Amino acid sequence: MRGSSHLAIGLITGVAVAGLVPGIPFSLAGIALAGFSSLAPDLDHPDSRLSKRLGFTQNYVRWAFAAGALALAAYAYLQLGPGSEQRLYYTAALAFGLIGVGLQGGSARKLALLFTGLGTVVAGLYTEQLWLSLLGTFIAMAPFTTHRSLTHTIWATALWTYIGYLADQHLGWRGIAQYAGAGYVSHLVADTLTKAGVRWLLPLPFCFKIPLISTGSATGNMLEVGICAGYGLLVLGLVVGNMRF
Repeated sequence: MRGSSHLAIGLITGVAVAGLVPGIPFSLAGIALAGFSSLAPDLDHPDSRLSKRLGFTQNYVRWAFAAGALALAAYAYLQLGPGSEQRLYYTAALAFGLIGVGLQGGSARKLALLFTGLGTVVAGLYTEQLWLSLLGTFIAMAPFTTHRSLTHTIWATALWTYIGYLADQHLGWRGIAQYAGAGYVSHLVADTLTKAGVRWLLPLPFCFKIPLISTGSATGNMLEVGICAGYGLLVLGLVVGNMRF
């Protein structure tokens, strides 16, 4: 299913959590969190909406390799005399430069997400916020998994919900776990409606699918719009019916 459809379904799910789950305050930030969470499983796909947003700094990866090459070359020239050690540093500098030049597209984005995730891990450790470190670990590792594998499982859903729970405990924002978990699971449910299906219980080989949608086809796109519209109307009706006037 397309990223725009996942986002719409995630936001609608956030409205459902806000309007139907007892004890959860209505929160625009919570609804936005559900939308964000609905895109998180596709961090395993280099062209997904969220991968592109979080990997927007992919150019800094190439610049980092270029800076490393220049630093090594400068150190070798200024601090080392002619000899085998200097040649080794020059070789390493050349290798760094060639890697930086060769990194394009998906490779650069994966490294950008890796560095972004590791930076988040460090920030979590420094501020003693476990949820932040776990979030960074997820962001760093997800791009290196096969599409619709580990991030598209009930185990990943549980981890994402637990991260929300820890954030709730640290920040005191009630409902983070519910908004995050519901948004995440909405992605898996939506992908279950596609012909490829989802292996919810990986590593068990069972694939769950209701093959209604062929992602990317004209018919599939129309079905996605219809599902989003129908789901939105259903949630709206339930929320309005749940209101006490």
